[in-house]
Amino acid sequence: MCFCIGYLGLKSADKNFSDSQSQSKRKKEETEFYNQIFHKKRYTILPVNSEDLKEFYHQKRILVTGGLGFIGSNLAIELVRLGARVTILDGLIPGLGGNEFNIEPIKHRVNLVIGDLSHLSHLGNLQKILSSQDIIFNLAGTHSHVDSMKNPLKDMQLTCEPQIVFLEACRKYNPKVKIIMAGTRNQYGKPHYLPVDEHHPLEPLDINGAHWLAVENYHLLYYRVYGLATCSLRLTNTYGPRHQMRHPYQGILNWFVRLSLDGKPIPLFGTGLQHRDMNYVDDVCNAFLLAARSDSTTGEMYNVGGESISLADFAGEVVKIIGKGKVVTAPFPKEQKRIEPGDYKANWHKIHKDLGWQPYTSIKNGLRKTIRFYERYKDHYW
Repeated sequence: MCFCIGYLGLKSADKNFSDSQSQSKRKKEETEFYNQIFHKKRYTILPVNSEDLKEFYHQKRILVTGGLGFIGSNLAIELVRLGARVTILDGLIPGLGGNEFNIEPIKHRVNLVIGDLSHLSHLGNLQKILSSQDIIFNLAGTHSHVDSMKNPLKDMQLTCEPQIVFLEACRKYNPKVKIIMAGTRNQYGKPHYLPVDEHHPLEPLDINGAHWLAVENYHLLYYRVYGLATCSLRLTNTYGPRHQMRHPYQGILNWFVRLSLDGKPIPLFGTGLQHRDMNYVDDVCNAFLLAARSDSTTGEMYNVGGESISLADFAGEVVKIIGKGKVVTAPFPKEQKRIEPGDYKANWHKIHKDLGWQPYTSIKNGLRKTIRFYERYKDHYW
């Protein structure tokens, strides 16, 4: 008996030592990675291998929830290009960014279903929609921090309730499907350290961030308990074509573009020097494509980081390219100052190591593409 206790104690000590070694090795790898990426700028700027993705996605049956929205529509267009058989499910809830013009290039090559995730049971062909899919990219929901603080119950109804309905339907009709959800950096709250890795405490500053933390936990719980192949990508500030442009409440970066194109000043709260990771939408779509292709992502969560730049520098680049408008500073409104996280920089070593993902679009090139799109199609977004 004493021998057994001693043996178990040694095993526990060995495990603690092994865990310590593993953490030390991980920290060393991340330090070397970030020294290479952010200090020496020695990383290969290459897009994801399109031929490999074409081979994987050819004739795959894919559902994109929120597929008429910003990231969802760009992802759907890329999936069609790769040869996938795409179904889009979108509720077209006013104010959230759904826009049928977003899929204009592929509108005759996708199956479009208008329906809210909260009311999946009301869709007559729900079982057919879900049971036939190989992969689901789950991008439905709202991401307005300010609105969530003004109306927490509505945010819960738009964010949490639909996801439970969705996961239950998947468990019932297609328990083998792979699900990649769009999480958010706002699940972390105010950073304790930079860059923020996946081990960082999760302390959201606003209701919307708390709700998305709950949604991610729903997805991972359905993996642990029911075996659903779920994965979460924690996204940072994303910009690019097909974002809604009527208000700033679902993301401010494209709103800067709108203001500048209209010749209006871009107001930055506080000093405007707070840093954010900026990601062009094509790079974000590549992260989804790679995550769904790999079996190793099941049950995992990943930071999808980008190029770190101050809001002032980003807005200044917008004005420089467009040649109109100007950048001004303004005092923080009280309701926004309370939920301001300060500087944020993501540690994206994990997704780079596991999937080979990295951002490859510079802010200058990404903005040029974004601005050209809205100059040509602004009648559909203003």
